[in-house]
Amino acid sequence: MIFGILASNNDVKKLLRELDVMNSIIAQLAPEEEVVIHEFASLCLANMSAEYTSKVQILEHGGLEPLVRLLASPDPDVKKNSVECIYNLTQDFQCRAALQELNAIPPILDLLKSEYPVIQLLALKTLGIITNDKEARTTLRDNQGVDHLIKILETKELNDLHIEALSVIANCLEDMDTLVLIQQTGGLKKLLSFAENSTIPDIQKNAAKAITKAAYDPENRKLFHEQEVEKCLVALLGSENDGTKIAASQAISAMCENTGSKEFFNNQGIPQLILLLKSDSEEVREAASLALANLTTCHPANAKAIAEADGVDPLVNILSSRRDGAVANAATVLANVAMQEPLRTGLQSHGVSSALLGPLRSANTVVQSKAALTVAATACDVEARTELRNSGGLEPLVELLRSKHDEVRRHASWAVMVCASDELTAVELCKLGALDILEEVNLSVSRKNKFSEAAYNKLLNNNLSLKYSLTGYLSSSNIISDGFYDYGRINPGTKLLPLKDLCLQEPSDQRAVLLVNSKSSDVSPPPSTEGKSSDVGYGRSISSSSSFRRASKEKTNYHFSTGFGSPTEEKSEPPSGRTTALSKGTTKERGSRKGRGRKEEEKVKEEEEVSTLPKLMGEGSPEKEWYPPFDPDFHVYVYEVTKSIFPITNIKEQIEVLARYVAEKMGGKMSKEKLHNFSWELHISELKFQLKSNVVPIGQIKKGIFYHRALLFKALADQIGIGCSLVRGEYGRAWNEVQLMNESRKGLIGALPPPEVYIVDLMFHPGGLMKLRSREADLYRYL
Repeated sequence: MIFGILASNNDVKKLLRELDVMNSIIAQLAPEEEVVIHEFASLCLANMSAEYTSKVQILEHGGLEPLVRLLASPDPDVKKNSVECIYNLTQDFQCRAALQELNAIPPILDLLKSEYPVIQLLALKTLGIITNDKEARTTLRDNQGVDHLIKILETKELNDLHIEALSVIANCLEDMDTLVLIQQTGGLKKLLSFAENSTIPDIQKNAAKAITKAAYDPENRKLFHEQEVEKCLVALLGSENDGTKIAASQAISAMCENTGSKEFFNNQGIPQLILLLKSDSEEVREAASLALANLTTCHPANAKAIAEADGVDPLVNILSSRRDGAVANAATVLANVAMQEPLRTGLQSHGVSSALLGPLRSANTVVQSKAALTVAATACDVEARTELRNSGGLEPLVELLRSKHDEVRRHASWAVMVCASDELTAVELCKLGALDILEEVNLSVSRKNKFSEAAYNKLLNNNLSLKYSLTGYLSSSNIISDGFYDYGRINPGTKLLPLKDLCLQEPSDQRAVLLVNSKSSDVSPPPSTEGKSSDVGYGRSISSSSSFRRASKEKTNYHFSTGFGSPTEEKSEPPSGRTTALSKGTTKERGSRKGRGRKEEEKVKEEEEVSTLPKLMGEGSPEKEWYPPFDPDFHVYVYEVTKSIFPITNIKEQIEVLARYVAEKMGGKMSKEKLHNFSWELHISELKFQLKSNVVPIGQIKKGIFYHRALLFKALADQIGIGCSLVRGEYGRAWNEVQLMNESRKGLIGALPPPEVYIVDLMFHPGGLMKLRSREADLYRYL
């Protein structure tokens, strides 16, 4: 008795362990001992078992078996002490396994019939722990334990036991056979009705938790749906207790795996959950947002219901929450809503893109992943991309591409791919280093993914100059526009200098950079440069449009083998509204400009231009905006092919005529035998010297070989809608590939074969088309 009472003191417990009296105490539980001895020996063990070390000693000395036996003692104090000690021991998994072997569940169930509430409560707590194991649930079911539990719930006088009884039932509901048994005996309906009508918050909370645990099993969800568990959960959402709201929201989240449940919550659950998003409790907001995230996943109707119920604003507000789970859930809901175009356009008025800045900068990988996914879903519109760019959202998005977390990197790549649809956004992404990071990621077998490769290609498609330098290939969908330049082949990881920097460089022995630009700047040139702009360095910001204006005044006759326009037609206005300029370079007199008599005059004029420049710029005035060098000859080419080739209806004839036109502008038809006498290198060197730059406009090249002609053909073909690719080969070679339908197959009914690919001959038989069968063999034969 003294030991039993003193063992409630921690210091006494410690001394008893040091004296190693556990074996002696357990020996007092023998059947032949008096009941009073059993009472205080079990009390001593109950007090000792509160600490882990004592639990181990009780098990090691075989104390569990006599404790289970004493559960059937006629003395209530012995029962109470024994079940309390067993309850403490069940905190250890080894003890739970031992209890199963000792068949302890039937005597514990018998304690539920006790007239003493403390014994019933301890019995329920013990069952609540041991029924976490499947074998224990089976034993409980086989011994009609579920009936005992339901009867407790039905007895109002036992309301102090309802919470613990619900905990045991929650475990039992995880077992499919037990759930079926409860459903068949009508216990499930009683349980739901009990939870819905109870006025005790903890009972409602535990009932919702019981549903949550069971609903993770598909068959259980089906049974719950048949019993209309959704009505009960919606009712629990209206509870005044936050714990009940959280439990009900979590149960809805679990039930969302069932399609029928999702449809039910469309009208009755979503408005209540949106109200919970405005709760003062962050835990409630997190649970409600999780339910909405699951409700809207793969369910457009629910996403629409959230938008119609004014749920976007509270979701956007949650993006600034301190709880990572709530932020991730809200981002998921917004991404699901944005999947529908009519709803996505409305999201921008709520400032979604700006609100995502915080989540994108989060240190939590789940939040990063969901935020990037939301960007991918919402940035499908120009307005959204503009808002994201202006608010500074691109920088943290690019940083996520470096993440070591696969899902974060994948979703960030997806978002970058979507944002790259906008040219301005793509340029900004490249400035922030997205292209370099993606290139590095794609070189890694373990880090790359389909989205990183797609994002990289998408960014390259908005930077065709870099794409052609890196890959040596432009497809028919890659449309060359003004400002494109061919620097030549560069290796992965090598930086491609901007066009402005290349223009400012002095001419060198490096390969000429070919520029495509038919757009003139609005900067008016100084009078001294009239008629001589092509001889002024690009870095001086002097417009080359003067040569274009000068050329437009000259009445030069053109005669093309392809039958292009008459002199009268060439005086007409081009579509752009600028005066048509017929470049001197296209006439035979072009060579006379290079005569020695003009060299000195040009040199003097050049010096005048340089000396005049500071006066034009103004002392101390800011530097004028830089424009790419204007190519008046290429401007004329565009006008002429638009006027003469575009009206041709036959695509093959368009290709042939354009090929002959390009060949004529680049030095005419060549023969393989005389190709080595074609002094195109000297011509290019002269242009570089005249322009004082390595950048040479494609229109000024009058002696061009494979890669000059192929670029000009591609640039002009893109202007008039002829689909062709540009392919870079080895040793200065390049060619164009076009797709044409086999004429013999036209008019036939049924599935047509894919178009055949042809190489366009621009050198030896301009306008000729060579069918591409084996690229290696055909190209060798052609080149």
